[in-house]
Amino acid sequence: MGRGRVQLKRIENKINRQVTFSKRRAGLLKKAHEISVLCDAEVALIVFSHKGKLFEYSTDSCMEKILERYERNNYTERQLMATDLNSHENWTHEYNRLKAKVELLQRNHRHYMGEDLDSMSQKELANLEQQLENALKHIRSRKNQLIGDYISELQKKEKAILEENSMLTKQIKEKEKAVAQQAQWEQQNHNNNVSQFLMPQPPLPCLNIGGNYQEEAVPEVRRNELDLTLEPIYSCHLGCFTS
Repeated sequence: MGRGRVQLKRIENKINRQVTFSKRRAGLLKKAHEISVLCDAEVALIVFSHKGKLFEYSTDSCMEKILERYERNNYTERQLMATDLNSHENWTHEYNRLKAKVELLQRNHRHYMGEDLDSMSQKELANLEQQLENALKHIRSRKNQLIGDYISELQKKEKAILEENSMLTKQIKEKEKAVAQQAQWEQQNHNNNVSQFLMPQPPLPCLNIGGNYQEEAVPEVRRNELDLTLEPIYSCHLGCFTS
């Protein structure tokens, strides 16, 4: 059977208490040495007996250096704890301040919307009315400024459109003028060709023979390209010959 769990309480018998102290102290020092060797840790152990006798153990470093290091770390931890406490207090104060500010803004917003006005005095209502009138003035001023800017922009666009329209009208007129000139030139060439085609040709030389058949002689002269004159040479009548 295994050992039962020993209840931890003060040993009333002085002799037994002294014996237990000696045994446990030796075991504690042994464990401190083992953990320092196995884990490469700096260990400092301080034990006072019930009579005030000091028992201590430290690793290769001296006890003073370990205690000094402990004081530095402990002081840093205390500072951090104090900082955290102050920071917590500051955050609490900041939260309360922001909460009050939000509530004030919400109340003012309700007042601007015409709500919760029963609790306001006459002076507060007059102040609220003045604030609303100032706000309306700023709103109207900004609206007029935007309208003026929009009108100026439209005027600039209108001017640009008119200039573009004028330029296009000028180009169209120039093109119409060129087309009209081209049509006039083509019409003149066509009329010249038709006139040359319909011009009457001069009659050929003919032989006039007496009898009932007679063709009128045309006293015109035909000139060839070499400027030679062709005239009728012979004129005979059948009546001058007798059978």
